[in-house]
Amino acid sequence: MDCFKVLGGRPLFGEVAASGSKNATLPLLAAGLLLDGVAELAPVPELRDIDTICELLEQLGMRFERNGDQLRHEVVDDRVTTAPYDIVRRMRASICVLGPLLAKRGAAEVSLPGGCVFGLRPVDLHVRGLQALGAEITQEHGSLVGKAPAGGLRGAVIDLRSAFGSTVLGTVNVMLGAVLAKGTSVIRSAAREPEVVEVANYLNACGAQIEGAGGERIEIQGVTSLQAAPWRVPADRIETGTLLLAGAITRGKVRVNHCRPQELEDLIARMRNSGLKMDQGEDWIEVDARDVDLRASNCETAPFPGFPTDLQAQWMAYSTQVQGTSRITDKVYPERFMHVPELQRLGAKLERTADTTLVHGPCQLTGAPVLASDLRASATLVLAGLVAEGETTVRRVYHLDRGYQRLEEKLRGLGAKVERQVDGSKP
Repeated sequence: MDCFKVLGGRPLFGEVAASGSKNATLPLLAAGLLLDGVAELAPVPELRDIDTICELLEQLGMRFERNGDQLRHEVVDDRVTTAPYDIVRRMRASICVLGPLLAKRGAAEVSLPGGCVFGLRPVDLHVRGLQALGAEITQEHGSLVGKAPAGGLRGAVIDLRSAFGSTVLGTVNVMLGAVLAKGTSVIRSAAREPEVVEVANYLNACGAQIEGAGGERIEIQGVTSLQAAPWRVPADRIETGTLLLAGAITRGKVRVNHCRPQELEDLIARMRNSGLKMDQGEDWIEVDARDVDLRASNCETAPFPGFPTDLQAQWMAYSTQVQGTSRITDKVYPERFMHVPELQRLGAKLERTADTTLVHGPCQLTGAPVLASDLRASATLVLAGLVAEGETTVRRVYHLDRGYQRLEEKLRGLGAKVERQVDGSKP
């Protein structure tokens, strides 16, 4: 098991390119179950989660060929309908094969998914949406077992409203089911995240008829088939934000290239509000944290276009270095604060109550061994280590490898002292 050794106290400077989006690539690959012919996606990041979805899709009859950051794939066996537990348990996004299997093959047996362990993340909206399209779905022995009606799924009006807010994976799963359904489907209370838009645009390039993605109402006119097409994977907006905050927390100057500034407008605004100098172009964002007075800026996560829950933990690390008290509230995943005690081990002054944590800054962090609990917490502890006095050892970075492509190399390219090592300690 690997760990990161981080030596703090070095401002980051330079330019770095964002990798392809993990959260877009996963459903784009799942959509391959619907396609005829050979599809090409690029740039596809080299991540544990990408390896997992490819392993799952191979079990479901797809064949893959990687050449650098290009991934070609096609369906070679359309008879398999079971997504096994030993793969699905590793990643929540595996649930996205449920809709395509029902739409294209008429049946599906998908184990209930795993992934990060914070909070309640129900799949009932996925089930409810696909049932509205005519599928019969039951839970049996830890799996969702579904069957499409004779003649295939049929168009319907699906409302994905819930107490948990909009669901990105739920919206994508229903969209992947509805795209081959007979007639017209309308998804209400749809998630507006860029990843939903990306999947819709990709499917349209393959022959689908989807309108309204990016809004709360998506209309889908079912088609009889989809033909594979080449597609460019967008930049990872969460990696982009993480790298910008790495520059900010270390009082450096960092430009992230090959990104989409319009997808991070809320983060950019909050960074400016905290005193950082921000600049941007069509496909780049730059943060300059030199010679500025940094002040507290509150943060409340919200569905897009609000502040991403996937950047909440990183913002908390940054907030330890600013003047004043920052209030950080996560309304998307109220239990997503497992990084709090680990930041406290480094010397962060934090007070947590329910879905809110107060950060009292600035505080001098000091290096210590810490344990990553999930994907974004891993990155947060690395950011904290960049400014902590002495050495910080971040253990369980396999979480980080699920969503960041060679983060240590990118940080070293900006001047950080970060090394990946084999962790010889006991788990």
